[in-house]
Amino acid sequence: MQRYAWITGAGKGIGRALTVRLVNEGWRGAISSRTKEDLVSLQAEVGNDNVDLFTLDISNCVANQETADEILKKFGSLDLVVLNAGTHKPVNAANFNVNDFRDLIETNLMGTVNGLAAVLPYFKQRKRGHIAIVASVAGYRGLPSAAAYGCTKAGLINMAEALKPELDSLGINLSLINPGFVKTPLTDKNDFPMPDLLSAEEAADYIFRGLEKGKFEIAFPRRFKTLLKLLRICPYGIFFWITKRLLKAP
Repeated sequence: MQRYAWITGAGKGIGRALTVRLVNEGWRGAISSRTKEDLVSLQAEVGNDNVDLFTLDISNCVANQETADEILKKFGSLDLVVLNAGTHKPVNAANFNVNDFRDLIETNLMGTVNGLAAVLPYFKQRKRGHIAIVASVAGYRGLPSAAAYGCTKAGLINMAEALKPELDSLGINLSLINPGFVKTPLTDKNDFPMPDLLSAEEAADYIFRGLEKGKFEIAFPRRFKTLLKLLRICPYGIFFWITKRLLKAP
C-alpha cells in the first residue's frame, strides 16, 4: 500500500535528506519550502513521480492550511507529516535584538504550530497517523548564542510533551526529533566548533529508523545528546560554570 508523507523545509539539509530516504523506502512525498528552486532540484533528484512540490512560507497560517488542503486533495490521504522547517540566527547579550527573536519565533515556533493546526483536524477525524516535530537538543537548556533559537526549540519540546498523552488517546502518533549538530547550510555559518557533527544523510537515517519504530523522542547523536541531557539536570551553579567556559573571548 502506498504511504504518503508531507515534509516541510524539504529543500535543504535534514528535510531534503529525509525526503530522499523516504522515497527510497517507497514513500510518496509532498515537499514544501519557501524556495521553489530547491524543491525543483529535489524533485529532479528523486523523480517527478515520487514527489509533488508546494512553495510555502510556514509563518503564514492561511498558507499552511491551503497547502495541507491541496496535498490531501492530491493524495487523498496522509500517513506522516514531518514539521521540519526552521531557521537559526545566533543571539546573545551583545547583539540582543527584538526582530531576531520575532523572526525565529514566527518561523521555528509559530511556523510549526501553523503546520500542526493545518493537519490535526484531519488526523483527529481519521483517528490515526503520525506527526513529527523537529526541535533540537539546544532546547534542553539555555546555551550561549542560542537565546532566541533555544527558546523556540524549548517551546516545541514543551508543546510536544504536553500534546503526546492526548494524541495517543486519539490514535495519533507524535514524535519529537531533537538533532545535535548536523552539517547544513545553516550550520555552515557557525564560527565555533561543532562536536559530533553529522551529515544530513546520517541525521535522516536516525530519523527514519526512529519514525519506523514509532518512538516519541528521536535524539542524536548518542554521545552529544547524553551530554546535553546531563546538563539539563545540573544545578545552576555547575551549569553556569560550564556555559561560561563556552563563551567566546571578547
